[in-house]
Amino acid sequence: MKKYRVNVNGTSYEVEIELVDEINTAQSERKAEAKAAGEGEQVTSPMPGTILDVKVKVGDSVKKGQVLMVLEAMKMENEIMAGTDGTVTSVAVSKGASVGTGDMLLTIK
Repeated sequence: MKKYRVNVNGTSYEVEIELVDEINTAQSERKAEAKAAGEGEQVTSPMPGTILDVKVKVGDSVKKGQVLMVLEAMKMENEIMAGTDGTVTSVAVSKGASVGTGDMLLTIK
């Protein structure tokens, strides 16, 4: 990520620019780490957005329908729920992370 100062109509703004390759590399690394760390049913992101809250951690027991995390997409908060009973074996994202459709969020076994 690089910071730049841009002047627009006499007003100075500081902007940060993240290269697309850096984003794709970071997402690939998260997916690989999560795949190696956890076994079981994968919970994936239904849409692109930002993780607002992660309500579980590795080792937590969860019940079907329990809220696992909150995903903000299109200015709406969406609850990501467990599809099965089990134990969380890996968490691939943290609060503030940007995710795309189909990105793995966590696994439950």
